[in-house]
Amino acid sequence: MSLFDLIMIGISLSMDAFAVSICKGLSVRKVQLSHALICGAWFGAFQAIMPSFGYFLGSRFEHLLNSVGPWVAFILLAVIGVNMVRESFGGDETVDNDFSAKAMLPLAVATSIDAFAVGVGFAAMEANIVVAALLIGCTTFTLSAIGVKVGAMFGDKYRAVSERIGGLVLILIGLKTLIQSFL
Repeated sequence: MSLFDLIMIGISLSMDAFAVSICKGLSVRKVQLSHALICGAWFGAFQAIMPSFGYFLGSRFEHLLNSVGPWVAFILLAVIGVNMVRESFGGDETVDNDFSAKAMLPLAVATSIDAFAVGVGFAAMEANIVVAALLIGCTTFTLSAIGVKVGAMFGDKYRAVSERIGGLVLILIGLKTLIQSFL
């Protein structure tokens, strides 16, 4: 898997966290640096941790994944991508202005579930999980911090578009992985 692919996966996986960060930015009267850092830290950390868990679980079943790895990666990325696109057509998310651990933990877990499945796909592709997890975590940290500011400036206008683009990118990367396995 190329560095470009990992960057695109990192950006795609961070779209849910970016959308929630936009909502968090909408929820506060005056955005402070601490708001952006809190969102970035929570979402970035969980987006780095969850694919690592998925990878280690997937590597436990390596003997099964070796023969069907490209198909597993394609199916997981396609399902996650389709789900992201589908959710982008749903109603507006409501998020309050609470940045406490009690409020942020469920959001961080909810936005990183798909990263767990991608981690299983990484095991099937025998990707370098340390590089992948760090890249995904740093990308999500950055985009989530920016999302808080974007939410304060532009509102909910870009949430659905960002989720659709992220979902389509994941589908395309899954398709590319599958096609490369036949070459």
